[in-house]
Amino acid sequence: MPKQSPKPQGRKPTHRLYRVVGDGDASSWTPIGAAWPNKDGMGFSLSCDAIPLQGRLILRVITERTALEGGSK
Repeated sequence: MPKQSPKPQGRKPTHRLYRVVGDGDASSWTPIGAAWPNKDGMGFSLSCDAIPLQGRLILRVITERTALEGGSK
């Protein structure tokens, strides 16, 4: 099987992968990776910097952080 790079060359990720522990205002969001859409548009390639043992995984579209959001997500 050929080795494939999870990060397409010269392209920025479109989604950020987070580990989330807790609920609501008490939740803690930790960025642990990124995702890029596949060329055929049928899925994503993921690059993970960590694999969580607890909490849940959330994949979110990358947007610019604003002062009102506080950059928490």
